Amino acid sequence: MTLTSKRILAAGIGNIFFGDDAFGCEVAGRLSQRKLPPEVTLVDFGIRGFDLADALSEDYELSILIDATRRGGAPGTLYVIEVDLNEVETETSSLDTHAMNPLSVLALVKSMGRRPGRILIVGCEPSPILEQEDSGLSEPVAAMVDKAVELVESLITNRMRF
Repeated sequence: MTLTSKRILAAGIGNIFFGDDAFGCEVAGRLSQRKLPPEVTLVDFGIRGFDLADALSEDYELSILIDATRRGGAPGTLYVIEVDLNEVETETSSLDTHAMNPLSVLALVKSMGRRPGRILIVGCEPSPILEQEDSGLSEPVAAMVDKAVELVESLITNRMRF
């Protein structure tokens, strides 16, 4: 395998103006201060869903999407979720460029006929009031940012295992 076939995308997702929704952006910011392997592309996409869809259309072996993710756990719980593209619906009529949902972006990519490599979501359970404008990260979510950085670095190092 060539180096280009082993490229990795680490993508921060979220809205910095809405509390815990900024989790992915905060993790991406901290990762930008670390020394990542040269094959890793790190981007804070914020709410730019079309830009993320475009990036996912490139030849990445692994894409790690970092986002606040509601799964019903306690606030601050970290998750690693592997996305099965076969289960992603291709209905994209509800794609909102200012309220990015990773699954909607993946549906858009799939509807364009692209099949990205392996997709992992590193998610953090937000506090119940996710979208309090200008509130910053809640205490339980802020406490997990460094652990999420370590988790993403571990996924990059181990590439295919988690």
